Amino acid sequence: MVGALIALALTAALTIGSYWKSDAVALKVSRARPADPLEYRRLYNLVEGLTIAGGLPMPRIYIVEDSAPNAFATGRNPKHAAIAVTTGLLEKMNRVELEGVLAHELSHIKNYDILVSTLAVTMVGAIALIADIAIRMLWFTGGRRDDNRDGNPAGAILAVVGFALLILAPLIARLMQFAVSRQRESLADVSGVAMTRYPPGLISALEKLRDDQTVVGSASRATAHLWIEQPTARTREEGRMSRINRLFDTHPPLDERIAALKELRSTCAPTPGAP
Repeated sequence: MVGALIALALTAALTIGSYWKSDAVALKVSRARPADPLEYRRLYNLVEGLTIAGGLPMPRIYIVEDSAPNAFATGRNPKHAAIAVTTGLLEKMNRVELEGVLAHELSHIKNYDILVSTLAVTMVGAIALIADIAIRMLWFTGGRRDDNRDGNPAGAILAVVGFALLILAPLIARLMQFAVSRQRESLADVSGVAMTRYPPGLISALEKLRDDQTVVGSASRATAHLWIEQPTARTREEGRMSRINRLFDTHPPLDERIAALKELRSTCAPTPGAP
């Protein structure tokens, strides 16, 4: 029992530490460097304008030297947030498209998406620890043997459930993280459009991202959910297995996101004088 409590405390400490330093880790893994305010003046001006419109503090801005167009936001709250964009994104997006991408990333910060994702995975970890504690209690109290002698299968059932949770918890955690990530991406699309008040900007940006097949060299599965679109290699899947494989996607398909924004645009009344 004491060992289980120690394991619980260590896991909680590691989770809190990872969350507290999530921005530094993500930036380091992605090989991001601070963006020079003079060299990237247009980028700073766009972010500053969007933060004023969204009522957010100015985040730290980073550059990732990579030809693939992409971007991500990280940080435990708006006061400790950062946005990183690739050089490929700056080269391939025009002003309104870049503004749409930045608004999307700022929406992640405003919506506390890092916190939501962390809590989701932590809850699954807590379930696994509870299962581990239950199994240890059954084992050390001899409940399993006594139940078997008396013909009562309750202890055996609890042990089987506990072992199943321990085995499945990592998979459940990943699936939950992916599901939360997909939902938050869709929410950030809508929130980003609300921030810029110009849906065509983000729509056009997502179309360019869809048509571009280059991948981010510094991306990994651990940070894939942070980027605005899947930073690793993508394949078009068809058939029965595609639906199962999509459970492990960190992002909704770009075509679906584009279609949703176009539908949103069609339902919004046009602003007088807007392009």
